[in-house]
Amino acid sequence: MDSDAAEWFLGGAERGNPATDVQAGRAGLPSWSEGNLVHPLVHGATYFARLHEELTALRPGDRVWFTDWRGDADERLLPEGPSIGDVLVRLARAGVEVRGLMWRSHGERVSAPMSGRSNALLGRLVNDAGGEVLLDQRVRLFGCHHQKFFVIRHSEDPSRDVAFVGGIDLCHSRRDDAGHSGDPQALDMDSRYGKRPPWHDAALELRGPVVADLLAVFAERWNDPHPLDHHTPYRMLLQRVAAMPRHPKPLPEAAPPPPPAGPHAVQLLRTYGPKRPPFPFAPAGERSIARAYAKAFALARSSIYIEDQYFWSTEVAGGIAKALIDHPRLQVIVVVPRYPDSDGPLAGPPSRLGQLRAITMLRRAASDRFDVFDLENESGTPIYTHAKICIVDDTWMTCGSDNFNRRSWTTDSELTCAIVDRTQADPDTRGPGIHDQSLGGIARDLRMQLWAEHLGVDRDDPRLLDPDSGLTLWRSRAGALDDWHRSGSRSPRPIGQVRHHVIEPVSRLQRLWATPVNRLVMDPDARPRRLRGTSQF
Repeated sequence: MDSDAAEWFLGGAERGNPATDVQAGRAGLPSWSEGNLVHPLVHGATYFARLHEELTALRPGDRVWFTDWRGDADERLLPEGPSIGDVLVRLARAGVEVRGLMWRSHGERVSAPMSGRSNALLGRLVNDAGGEVLLDQRVRLFGCHHQKFFVIRHSEDPSRDVAFVGGIDLCHSRRDDAGHSGDPQALDMDSRYGKRPPWHDAALELRGPVVADLLAVFAERWNDPHPLDHHTPYRMLLQRVAAMPRHPKPLPEAAPPPPPAGPHAVQLLRTYGPKRPPFPFAPAGERSIARAYAKAFALARSSIYIEDQYFWSTEVAGGIAKALIDHPRLQVIVVVPRYPDSDGPLAGPPSRLGQLRAITMLRRAASDRFDVFDLENESGTPIYTHAKICIVDDTWMTCGSDNFNRRSWTTDSELTCAIVDRTQADPDTRGPGIHDQSLGGIARDLRMQLWAEHLGVDRDDPRLLDPDSGLTLWRSRAGALDDWHRSGSRSPRPIGQVRHHVIEPVSRLQRLWATPVNRLVMDPDARPRRLRGTSQF
């Protein structure tokens, strides 16, 4: 058993969900998977290109299982196509087993009915071709299924099996690249992001035994015996329009796990909100994502780096604040969007209020060792940060679907991968096919890749090697770009994407109604009552 992984990962009992069989840690087995190869995929265009490459190589008898929050059938995987709908339809017609669980997405400026119709349309197209893509409504009231992953299995060669996990949906606005000019197929957002909002996102490509664990996560949801459409007549209508049954067809017998592929230990972390009727695999819910962060923050000594869509709530910030107070060398850098995706008079104040309170808590804990930034492209248009990444001490990292807020940590269905790289401790464990991994490990490599892009420096810049001096470099880059804007942008633009994050205030009058809207609607808390208002999960 990997001792580094045992130090950082949750034990089976620490997960707090004895009902699950996925990485349960029973009979002396670890509650994580070893022998995996993980490759971060930064930017939606990178992810979509890899997904296209793997999907189009499949043959009859292979399997594709996926979950998503929103899918647009016409979203192109490559600049000239094909679309995700075209690819999945072709696979289903060719005899590839295609199964999916989609949520009737909500929370963007596109209305819920329109998002529901997008998912229903994708499902109907695949189902008519012989696949089975379903709208899954089995969630807590006011919650949603937010998990986003693909599992691809090859019937004749398990060593080629691969999975993708992250925060990138199969929908419009996600296919952007390092140039950040935006996806030509764009969703409407706050007008300050422009007609083609620049988009920063990330996912993981995984090979090895963890692929079978991800199939088990899918199977737990798929095999839930409760009806898919039990909430409202409208949602039942969506199921009927898409020709979807109330119960999925049984899954085939599980195949053996793929062989070991690399040095990475991977722990699958989840959120499931408690509901009625309960999830059979999480009858009291699961909050292993939140618990894993709490454990990692308590172990942090040098640096915590976070990219997140929201970074809301003092409950989420509490563990970081304690770590800053307890460890005087710890530095924390957070990257968020400059504006909420919908910053109007109704949605804006509740969104900003949660972030204001979280950031204020951390500044009070250690203003000299904490800062928050946002990004812009070379044209000065803000980049919407949708990535969900956390890197602690260049040792433990996460990437998945969860955001840093109460909703993601207690209410919605989420899936995140935590990773510890054995090459960091023992370079002799590096196996064949992993020559692109530096001895610093995957967590450090990813941090340096992201910092190089955001700060506008080369990836081999020695200043990136030392996270202890990172905050000084970030503040310097952000200050230069801030000063350039204040001076009227008359001189050559400073390099980099980084700006200091400034939140529009929320007035006292707005707080009277924004506080309950934030806590009850936008960022609900599904923990037991005894834990609400605390930083315990």
